[in-house]
Amino acid sequence: MTPLIIKKSILINAPLSKVWKVLTKPEFTRQYMFGCDVVSDWMQGSSIEWKGLQDRNETVYIKGWIISVDPEKHVSYSTFDPQGGLPDIPENYLNVTYDLASKKDKTQLTITQGDFSAVTEGPERYSESLKGWELTLADIKVVAESEETEC
Repeated sequence: MTPLIIKKSILINAPLSKVWKVLTKPEFTRQYMFGCDVVSDWMQGSSIEWKGLQDRNETVYIKGWIISVDPEKHVSYSTFDPQGGLPDIPENYLNVTYDLASKKDKTQLTITQGDFSAVTEGPERYSESLKGWELTLADIKVVAESEETEC
């Protein structure tokens, strides 16, 4: 089966340290990740959750585990949507990777997510995630480049 992997890059007019904080601090993630706060200590093997409000109740929209981390350079984590109606089994988790590279005074952010061909409802989940990442990357850029974003 042909792998279904999302890979997108964007050049952000902000230093690595600022982009890293925008990716890992809940006060910033809620500005671009559909109102969700990321909750993690960003240590290998630790949990990660994306939490938001649904009908005024705190809801976990995405959960997973930190696979690997190299601060300000790379983080990889597994993801699963507990609201998606699929069985919560390892075969239904996907991996997301953020890779950051310094380009003079800018940061190249590359996200990778997949392999959708190996999970239940993979093609549908791929299409939904592809649309989501297009919006999210543009919003990450706006937040990271904002002079109002204090890091």
